[in-house]
Parts: sequence; structure tokens; C-alpha cells
Amino acid sequence: MKTLKKQLKQNLTFGFFGVLLFANAVNAATDLSAQQKFLEAKVMSHQQGAEHANHLTPVEESKKFRGIFYGFLPCGNCNGIKATLSLKDNNNYLLVTQPAKESSREFYEKGKYIWDDETKRVVLMPRENAESTKQYIIKDEGTLIQLNDDGQPFAGEKENSYILRRSDTVKSREVHIH
Repeated sequence: MKTLKKQLKQNLTFGFFGVLLFANAVNAATDLSAQQKFLEAKVMSHQQGAEHANHLTPVEESKKFRGIFYGFLPCGNCNGIKATLSLKDNNNYLLVTQPAKESSREFYEKGKYIWDDETKRVVLMPRENAESTKQYIIKDEGTLIQLNDDGQPFAGEKENSYILRRSDTVKSREVHIH
């Protein structure tokens, strides 16, 4: 009985290692095939003088201006409002605002936005209150300036108070209050 168990154990061990070797050989053949296809494509690319940029699909101008924008906006009854605007690839946005007061909570607004390439404007259209749209004009790649209800920049003292800057253009999110 002991010899039978020992022989069965040896047969199972050899069978297991045989399966492993076979699987390894199949994987190696697949890897070799993939490498060969890659080399053929590379040679063909060089022979045709193909540039990598030739087969890239052009990116819409509006899709270049995406990201997360931060700013500190004026407030009538508080020290200001911390604002974070996230413009997403699928033309959805999320605007998070928080008044600068003790124990103030954050307010969230979601919706769609449209981009007007000619006027360089972004219009936010909230899901819940469609009449309360917000407009921003693009100053440069990293700056949005909020416009008033008439679609014009704020005038006077408020002129430079409604600016949101893209997160990769500012060094920190620290807020300076006057």
C-alpha cells in the first residue's frame, strides 16, 4: 500500500510538472508571436516613413481646456467663498463652494457645460436650477474669469476678484484673505 501511494504521488508530481512545462511552452510561443508582429509593424512603419502624429486623431479645441480650477470669490456676508470647479471630459462639471465662516458646509452643484470656441466662453448649466447659469471667459490656458449675469466681466474693485486658476498652474491651494 505504501509503495502504491508513493508511486501515485510521483506520477501526480510528474504530471503536474508536465502540465507546467507545456503551459510555459505555449506562453513562450505566444510571446514570440507577439514580438514578431511588433517587429514587423515597426519595420513597416519605418519603411513608409510614418510619423506617430499621422495616426493620432485630432483633439477638439474644447477638450484641451479641462481640469480643476480653484479660486476665492467675494461674498457679501462673509469673508469670501472658496470655489473649486471641475470641468470633465464628458462636458459634465462639478462646482463646490464653501463660505469662509466657522463650521460652514460645502455646497455642490452638478450639471453640463458648453464651450463656445469663438468667444472663448464656458457656460455652466446646473441640473437642478437651469435658469441659474454661470459664464466664464477664458483668459489663458490656466485661468477662468467669472462673468456677471449680463455676460460681462465685473467692473471696478471686483474686476480681479472672480478668477479661478487651473490646479496645475498654481503652487498651492492656500487662500489669502484681506
